[in-house]
Amino acid sequence: MKDNLAHTVSYSESLIVHSCRAKQLRAEAVRLPSLDLNRRQLRDLESLLNRAFYPLAGFLGRDDYENVLRDMRLTDGSVWPVPVCLDVNEEFAASLQPGQCIGLNDQEGFLLAILTISDIWKADKKAEAEAVYGTADPEQHPGVQELFTDVKDWYIGGTVEGVTLPIHYDFCDLRLTPAECNRRFLQYGWRRVVGFHTGEYLHCAHREMVLAAARETGGSIFLHPVVGMDHPGNMEHYTHVHCYQEFVQHFPKNMIQLGIIPLAERYAGPREALWHALIRKNYGCTHFMVATDHGDPFAGTNIDLFYPQGEAQQLVASLAEKTGIEMVPEQAMGYAEEQGKYVYLSEVPDKNVKNITSRELKQRLEKGENIPEWFSFPNVVAELRRSFPPRSKQGFTVFLTGLSGSGKSTIAKVLMVRFMEMRDRPVTLLDGDIVRKNLSSELTFSEEHRNLNVTRIGFVASEITKNGGIALCAPIAPYEESRLANRRLISRYGGYIEIHIATPLEVCEQRDRKGLYEKARAGLVKGVTGISDPYIAPTNPEIIIDTSKMTPAEAVQEIFLYLEEQGYIR
Repeated sequence: MKDNLAHTVSYSESLIVHSCRAKQLRAEAVRLPSLDLNRRQLRDLESLLNRAFYPLAGFLGRDDYENVLRDMRLTDGSVWPVPVCLDVNEEFAASLQPGQCIGLNDQEGFLLAILTISDIWKADKKAEAEAVYGTADPEQHPGVQELFTDVKDWYIGGTVEGVTLPIHYDFCDLRLTPAECNRRFLQYGWRRVVGFHTGEYLHCAHREMVLAAARETGGSIFLHPVVGMDHPGNMEHYTHVHCYQEFVQHFPKNMIQLGIIPLAERYAGPREALWHALIRKNYGCTHFMVATDHGDPFAGTNIDLFYPQGEAQQLVASLAEKTGIEMVPEQAMGYAEEQGKYVYLSEVPDKNVKNITSRELKQRLEKGENIPEWFSFPNVVAELRRSFPPRSKQGFTVFLTGLSGSGKSTIAKVLMVRFMEMRDRPVTLLDGDIVRKNLSSELTFSEEHRNLNVTRIGFVASEITKNGGIALCAPIAPYEESRLANRRLISRYGGYIEIHIATPLEVCEQRDRKGLYEKARAGLVKGVTGISDPYIAPTNPEIIIDTSKMTPAEAVQEIFLYLEEQGYIR
């Protein structure tokens, strides 16, 4: 392959129109139908407008879409492996026709672009899944699951005129556009640039791996991690970027450039790797690092990889002549203690190499244990400790679920007193009756509304947990669906301890201070859990307590022993 140089991309700097034209488009948009984009669509639009998706000038029309699925090519022959389409529901699609214009807004309704429609069609999602992901089974691949559940059934294609890029308030100096990167590389005199795509925390082994790739190619480094799909309130997003900023401090000066890209990843394996390479070519890279498991949805997990190892590297390398960007294989490294240096894992037996897995790192952070300097840099570890304090300093939620009269509220109140006595974290009690009165008074006792009530409690508890407090929740919460949703949400921010108060129904009926069971048995009220409505017991609670066999004080003591064992309290 000929020696590629950076800064040779020939395209307009963006699809953002001149201010005079933007003013005209804003005036016209008042009379146009409009669409508020979701986070995934916003990321795609931003990459279209700033030309990260060059040569695309808008969302794919039907012919380009079908060509991409079949041949990984646009109709003009350009390599493009992943469909970028604007999905809408059937009702909205039926209100439009080719040649019409629509406004594309952010989630607050601010105009970002005008789309001139070329095509409207119902997607064959099964065919798309088979072509892009290699399977149409959502159980096998999370990308397929998202395609079937989150992506709407109708697609709109057409060119876009940008009024403005989506507005970001965080790390603005790192959100470089392709044009800005090309200019910087030119100013730096960088003729060869190695792009490195990541979404992980980076440590000493990553530095050695990237430096080895730079030496092999004679190039400088463009560290370009993916951000942007999480809620802006997700602290881990900020931690990731701060850690990248600390990480680049350990490279020679004028050798590395850090930028962040708000990309909606598809996890399409080899196609994904090729897509990432094309994007980095637009950012001015001449080379791109590709892992053996690049783009695999299960990379870095304990689940078997979906795509064959090395297939992504082979695809990117095979098309280097056509794409203009060369593939550099990522070669994993580990610390050889006897030699006192990092070595390629492929060159030494596993037993001679030290490493710390992501899971072990998290456990060490949670327990406040030492992170050795051979594994990570002290300034990176300091950033991690700020965001991932030991469990004794984290927020957590205690979620008690059980029948009315089982003792949930009593235990929650005793817990609150005990936690208040400790005075190390703010405590909030979210009792079922209190929440019903103040947060969910308009809801009925249907299954849908019961689940909605529980997830509302979960949202409030997640905010308390995220901010380092203790949330005590004591609703009946009769359905597993909403309880699992709360576990997934709250566990992102801190501890989640589910406690099943498994007091038998007959004991609850004997207590019946509210008279609910008596009225339900007499047919005077409906929707009483345990009588006319079911209670689905939790499948895997952390603690099970039967208050017919222990006092509230004994139950609380059992909970405290568990919390101490898990490190949540000292």
